[in-house]
Amino acid sequence: MNSTWLNVLMTALAPAIWGSTYIVTTELLPPDRPFTAALLRALPAGLLLVLYSRYWPARRDWPRLLVLAALNIGFFQALLFVAAYRLPGGLAAVVGAIQPLLMMGLV
Repeated sequence: MNSTWLNVLMTALAPAIWGSTYIVTTELLPPDRPFTAALLRALPAGLLLVLYSRYWPARRDWPRLLVLAALNIGFFQALLFVAAYRLPGGLAAVVGAIQPLLMMGLV
C-alpha cells in the first residue's frame, strides 16, 4: 500500500475511534456509571503508555501526577460520559464538531 494512503487511513482512525464514544457508551457500558466508564476507557491506555515508555516517575513527582491525571483525564472523561448518557448522539456530535469554532471565538 502506498505510504500516502497509509497516512490518510491512520489520520482518519483517531476521529473514527473518538466518534464511537457515544454509541459504545449508550449500548455497551453500564448505565449511569460515568466514573466506571472513564476508568475503563483511560486506564488501559495509561498502563500501555507506562509500559511502552519504560520510565517510572520519581517518588516526589507522584502527588502532582495524580492530581493532574485526576483533573485532566479522570474528571474530563467522567464528564464526557455524563454528556454521552444524557445527550442524543447527533446533538453530541454537533457540539463536538463546533468546539474548534467556539475556541476560536474565545481568542
